[in-house]
Amino acid sequence: MELTPKQRQHLKALAHPLKPVVLLGSNGLTEGVLAEIDQALEHHELIKVKVPTKERELKVAIFETISQQLSAAKVQMIGHMLVLYRPAKEPVIRLPR
Repeated sequence: MELTPKQRQHLKALAHPLKPVVLLGSNGLTEGVLAEIDQALEHHELIKVKVPTKERELKVAIFETISQQLSAAKVQMIGHMLVLYRPAKEPVIRLPR
């Protein structure tokens, strides 16, 4: 799913007050973590995931893997936080055109 700059800006504003829903542990991105992220996206649509690594390349790889495997849009990566969006079957968040 591709987002326009206006849609991405809108989602960033909505995500600002959110707390991370999923925290990656020392085992990294496992099938269980992916299932938890999938469930959180289904329930919330817009979530934050905390990745406790300092390696930028690893964070980018995790971000790419999550977005590809779960069909989620990449909204933002800032510090240790990844912001993901995937519309639910009955969307609550209305995106601007």
